[in-house]
Amino acid sequence: MKAIIYRDKGGPDVLQLVDRDLPRPGPGEVRVRVAVSGVNPTDWKSRSDATQPKLFSEVTPHHDGAGTIDAVGEGIDQSRVGQRVWLLMAAAWRPTGTAAEFTVVPAEQTVPLPDGAGFDVGASLGVPAITAHLALTCAEGGPRRLRPGALDGRVVLAAGGAGAVGHAVIQLARWAGATVISTVSGPEKARLATAAGAHHVINYREGDPAAEIRKIAPDGVDIVTEVALGANLALDLAVLRTRGTISTYSNDGGKPVELDVLQNMMLNTRFQFLVLYTVGSQALAVAAEDVAAAVRDGALPVGEEHGLPLVRFPLDRTADAHRAVENGAVGKVLVDVTS
Repeated sequence: MKAIIYRDKGGPDVLQLVDRDLPRPGPGEVRVRVAVSGVNPTDWKSRSDATQPKLFSEVTPHHDGAGTIDAVGEGIDQSRVGQRVWLLMAAAWRPTGTAAEFTVVPAEQTVPLPDGAGFDVGASLGVPAITAHLALTCAEGGPRRLRPGALDGRVVLAAGGAGAVGHAVIQLARWAGATVISTVSGPEKARLATAAGAHHVINYREGDPAAEIRKIAPDGVDIVTEVALGANLALDLAVLRTRGTISTYSNDGGKPVELDVLQNMMLNTRFQFLVLYTVGSQALAVAAEDVAAAVRDGALPVGEEHGLPLVRFPLDRTADAHRAVENGAVGKVLVDVTS
């Protein structure tokens, strides 16, 4: 089979296309014939971060993807052979992700993909959708699960609504009944956030964004999902309601985070920092169940008309796919693996 690997950490040029033997699933595992692999910032950061220990002599990257189960290991029902699935955290603590024609993963890391959802949808879930679920379910008083009506009466502010996680936040929050506000940096991203389903979109570079948000939510925002905490914290606190939650999954731009302790004490601000590697298997499983329900309801479509442009590369250009993500490509970067 064809696979992308790297042996040493570094830039995109360390990625190589190689031939490897077809892997066999062990007990509790399944083998997936990968159709589409999804690229996330964590993929290139793991590849390039020389400060983190090298766990394996050879790594096939990418956590996300979608395809068809073609073999199962001991203990897994044979009826799963032929099942269309999406994958989550495929390369976490393992050397083999989805940038290959076939990958082997624990069965619980594959989720059935409804017939109405294509492989592009499946490969765009994983890290973005699970992160979005966690960001929306950590507020004081819940909810801890998402379903239609779970966020009725809540106001969610999705920072960076044109990004992959922001896009998933908008879609999941709207599916769950929230009023969704998104902040963006310009008209093109505003168009995408609107297409994703945001009820209100505000350009944070113009006018008084805090005042505009307060017009929509006079009592304040219940949950902020944050992609650039250092840059956006002042705005977040200006619109957050008392006992509101700021869920942060990144700090794009790297601006240091400086907290006014008294201000946050008076607000009783709840900060939730999120990374999927250490959130625990139960939280991942619950999030996957709820995301799967949203997919069945048709709530997580992708493509430019749905607010998430797809940027595609063939397997032999995976290095270019990584460069696109590193350079801030708008939308979801996908690698077409097999037809």
